[in-house]
Amino acid sequence: MPLPNTKWSELSTPLSDPVLNVIKSFGFKSLTPVQGATIPLLMTRKDVSAEAVTGSGKTLAFLVPLIEILQARHKEQPWKATEIGAIVISPTRELASQISDVLSRFTEHEELKIFKQLLLVGGNSIEADIRSIEADSPIILISTPGRLCDILERKGKVNLPGRVKSLEILILDEADRLLDLGFKMTINTILSYLPRQRRTGLFSATQTKEVTDLMRAGLRNPVLVSVKEKASINTPVRLDNYYTIVEPDKKFLAILAFLRDTEIKKGMIFMPTCACVDYWADILSHFLKSKKVLGLHGKMKHKRSKIVNRFRNEDNVLLMCTDVLARGLDVPEVNWVIQWDPPSTPAAFIHRVGRTARQGEAGSSIAFLMPNEDAYVNFLHINQKVELQPFEVAELDSSLEEINSQIYRLQLNDRLLYDKAMRAFVSYIQAYSKHECSAILRVKDLNFGKVATSFALLHMPRMPELKKMNADDFVGPKFEIDLNKIKYRNKQKEVSRQNKLQVYQETGNWPGLKKGKKKSEAWELSRKERTDAKEKRAERRAKRKLKKQNTTEVKTKKRKQAFSEEDLAELANDIQMFKKLKKKKITEEEFNEQMGFDDD
Repeated sequence: MPLPNTKWSELSTPLSDPVLNVIKSFGFKSLTPVQGATIPLLMTRKDVSAEAVTGSGKTLAFLVPLIEILQARHKEQPWKATEIGAIVISPTRELASQISDVLSRFTEHEELKIFKQLLLVGGNSIEADIRSIEADSPIILISTPGRLCDILERKGKVNLPGRVKSLEILILDEADRLLDLGFKMTINTILSYLPRQRRTGLFSATQTKEVTDLMRAGLRNPVLVSVKEKASINTPVRLDNYYTIVEPDKKFLAILAFLRDTEIKKGMIFMPTCACVDYWADILSHFLKSKKVLGLHGKMKHKRSKIVNRFRNEDNVLLMCTDVLARGLDVPEVNWVIQWDPPSTPAAFIHRVGRTARQGEAGSSIAFLMPNEDAYVNFLHINQKVELQPFEVAELDSSLEEINSQIYRLQLNDRLLYDKAMRAFVSYIQAYSKHECSAILRVKDLNFGKVATSFALLHMPRMPELKKMNADDFVGPKFEIDLNKIKYRNKQKEVSRQNKLQVYQETGNWPGLKKGKKKSEAWELSRKERTDAKEKRAERRAKRKLKKQNTTEVKTKKRKQAFSEEDLAELANDIQMFKKLKKKKITEEEFNEQMGFDDD
């Protein structure tokens, strides 16, 4: 491996002048450790599996040798219009687009224009992509796995399987993430179309069993490269990681106070669910007038690239997002990463905070934890070798009641925001119940009432997780609300709701419900209906049991004295009382009284 601060021109395997000129235009004078370790290996035609902390320069570590390998082959045998020489596979369209942008800096150079590139990602028409392959004759493909697999498996004029027979190099970026997202079968299918005589590079931030399995399947005698900037930690050296403990009902207040008091050029706020992004992005936009607040998540199809570009180009901006952007997004100006809560997996913490402190810049991150989550700090130290330092967040001038009152008014002015609030809370609880660290982050330890208060809900929602949970700490509006009178600001949406409401009032059935689905009704009526149904089922079971016992008694005639129906009914009642006592539905005194036991 080259010594620290090795210049690009001093590599043991020299780079071509066009490539050096492009690198110079980036402003990078020396190689990062991962670049110094992997570039010479790939250029000398070795398969490489590289593990390096996020933000360490992995993109150039594979794009530079990719261009050099294509140039070397072109000198020996010029590339044909129907040949593809390099493929880069990335887990998300944002990362694929970012790689394409960096690569375009090389392919726009006069001497490298022959190496045409094409970006293949979801969100575009697959027919349009096929037409682009045919018309543009790219030599380099940057793609997400699903789209590449679809085109390879399509039979048609473009014949992509025939084009990739000349492949010189394959790059799997964020290989561990590719497999986490369930692309294992897709990757295996893609590999089956590619020639074995190729170079392959696997780049990831963490080494997993799945990555090791993929190495065995797709690489020949690979060289393993593990580069960490500091042996004792898994995050960049110039990254400061903090945490703060806040009460469940005051989490939004604490985050709002932090965002107002902290100098944030570009900040990323990671949320647990798509619904949380939709809701809190709207709420924060109201309270942070001096900042631009953007929201992005995986369910957005066509807007994602526009939002990412806007985040790159604007200053004093916050991007609320899910873990769809936890990997690979390279925006050097990001100086703060805020985590609304602990991520679903410990490894995701590393990737989230890796969006800052990139390319040698300084950065900071903070995680907002509730009192029942304090063990996560020590867990992260043991599991991921990440040290979190305590951070004291100043209290907000406004009280919880004042802030929530403003949010109530926002919901009352637009039913869409009321809908978003309910969906956000429900999705948050459901995501928390599926947390990978459920041994220390247990849903039963959540104070559901206080969490609902932090979401500024107008009322508690109906959901299965709440049935056995105490939500007495919930604090809602101190005024009466007729939910039917909350209108959508969108006039067309409101007209549709009013029409449905009228049908419901006339028929008792809400239009559009799936067949067999019960109509919406009050919680008390629904509970009474369920209780009555349970009693009827219990009564039917008791009758069937009694009938069976009587039938058996008559047929066998082995009993000296048959039980009367009265005896059996009394026995069933006694069993029922025992069950109630066991479930603590009645006290021991009530049980003794019903059973006729003497206290003496």
